Amino acid sequence: MTTSTANNTPATTEEAIDGALKGSGKINVIIAGKTGVGKSTLINTIFRGNLAQTGSGRPVTQGTEEISKPGHPVTIIDTKGLELKDYDTIAAELMDVIDTRSHSEDENQHIHVAWLCIHEDGRRVEEAEIELCRLFADKKIPVVVVITKSRSDNGFSDEVRKTLPTVAAVVSVRALPEEFDDDGDSFTLKPKGLDKLILETANLLPEAKKRAYANALSSRHAAATRLKIEQAEKEVLVAATAAGAVAAVPIPFSDAVGLLPIQVGMLAKIGITFGMEVSTTALTTLVTSVLGAGAATLVGRTLVTGLLKMIPGAGSVVGGTIAAATASSLTKALGSAYISVLTRFIEENPGKELEISLIAAELKKRISF
Repeated sequence: MTTSTANNTPATTEEAIDGALKGSGKINVIIAGKTGVGKSTLINTIFRGNLAQTGSGRPVTQGTEEISKPGHPVTIIDTKGLELKDYDTIAAELMDVIDTRSHSEDENQHIHVAWLCIHEDGRRVEEAEIELCRLFADKKIPVVVVITKSRSDNGFSDEVRKTLPTVAAVVSVRALPEEFDDDGDSFTLKPKGLDKLILETANLLPEAKKRAYANALSSRHAAATRLKIEQAEKEVLVAATAAGAVAAVPIPFSDAVGLLPIQVGMLAKIGITFGMEVSTTALTTLVTSVLGAGAATLVGRTLVTGLLKMIPGAGSVVGGTIAAATASSLTKALGSAYISVLTRFIEENPGKELEISLIAAELKKRISF
């Protein structure tokens, strides 16, 4: 078994990828609401991968199911309905699910946020919804009320805030466009409120869960892209700092491969943040495509040579050593180039899964080695 360096940076690319996978995390979202409120549509609109397809959920109790996919970092705990006549049973089952998860030693099992969906057309908050918010508050689960199928708020969101004072946010949402015909004149109401829902939810999540959340979001939304970029830039700063620490004792240029595990880990984490499936195969494909097969055995002089071209004044380093500032700059250059490539891809292909081969080829072209 390999060992890590003294400053806790990974010693090999394999360790770097493994660390990125282990640190990717999961988030768990409760979504509750009456039958027909539009929960499945909301799930499939906000998150990538068409999670809420027929038969995709795993029954947990009679009134709840878990919706998830392999390699996807979000699990949705869905109440099958929140009807007043069945409320006591549904609430009791849901609390059992929450208690079981909250007592787990694995934080990836904990509930991180709840969405309570209320149909705007009803224009009232049911007693069952009031009681459920009380239960969530008791369990310290932050709640966003999502007013679904919204057309004209007319003060309803303010009424919801007054009726449900413990909730963290109230967001009016129209998940899909709606077309209307009025005496032969047709018009369309565009989706609304989705970016606000994405950002309000992000504000309620622990910092350690934001990479998983960014990964889970569909890239069709501007707010999702913004969160992916912000989280990825944090990963670059962490990696750049680690690279500078490694190079505090100057790294001989010919032996600059000591930086590679750090940069590999950074690439893997950024890929996860932007929506790459969480799997060793996907991450290894990315790394070897960009850095070459030599990366797997820590042979990286060509990588460093290419990156040095991107840093003004760094050419004088050739034949000498890589100091901390240059090591940090190398890592930032690679990370920034990768973020740029991924951002361009999701902006040109909103909502589509990442195509690793295309992304890797473009990044390889950017760093020119």
